[in-house]
Amino acid sequence: MKLKQISISIENSPGRLYEITRALGEAGINLRALNLVDSGDFGMLRLLVSDLAKTRRIMMENHMPARVDDVVAVEIEDKPGRLSEVLKPLMDARINVMYMYAFIGMSSNNAIMIFRFSDNDKAIEILLASGVRLLDAEAFGILETES
Repeated sequence: MKLKQISISIENSPGRLYEITRALGEAGINLRALNLVDSGDFGMLRLLVSDLAKTRRIMMENHMPARVDDVVAVEIEDKPGRLSEVLKPLMDARINVMYMYAFIGMSSNNAIMIFRFSDNDKAIEILLASGVRLLDAEAFGILETES
């Protein structure tokens, strides 16, 4: 149930995001989810992509530092208070949310949240036991193996 997310450290300067998205687009890579966070002189671009191995090769060829992290995609009913209901058993188990971001476009009635937890495996167990629907790579159209 874990997804492979690529995280790219990019300089906060005009055109850097364009360079990355252009290179990926020219290689035929689809962006499935995206989050960009400012942290001063550099930003952290987190991507779920259609082809992880190809994306890693492109980043290396372009001398752009990148790493792969495991994340968990959670489908949450789009209603007030539902996110806190999902988070409560995780809090009780002392699992920390390292970061999260929303994904729009997969389900018209539900929200999709991408999480990185302090313990992804334990979080997955707790979420599944709580009846929460998790999404896998296939649901996102993600190829995670070497091509």
